[in-house]
Amino acid sequence: MSGTTGKGKKRDEHDTTSDGDAETHAPPKKSIKKDSDKDSPGDIFVAELSKNRKVSVRIWQGKVWVDIREFYDKDGKQCPGKKGISLSKEQWIVLRDHISEIDKAVQD
Repeated sequence: MSGTTGKGKKRDEHDTTSDGDAETHAPPKKSIKKDSDKDSPGDIFVAELSKNRKVSVRIWQGKVWVDIREFYDKDGKQCPGKKGISLSKEQWIVLRDHISEIDKAVQD
């Protein structure tokens, strides 16, 4: 037994992130295009943050979501992974409204 009680809180897979080597990547590619993937026909690809991390906007269960997610390769195709976060429209607006404070904190 490893000493855990089993009463720990399970981490929500939508709230996990990893940011190991963000500074070593080239600047993000900016593009907006309709994703033609049949698994997610409503997704709009917005930006590639790094090789395996992307931002997209999608509609799921009738709501708009901003999805920042890591991807992995499977059979030559990039598939969304568990690591990432989906922000509701309301959460995105809060984040967007605080961009200048976040940017200032990053610069300090």
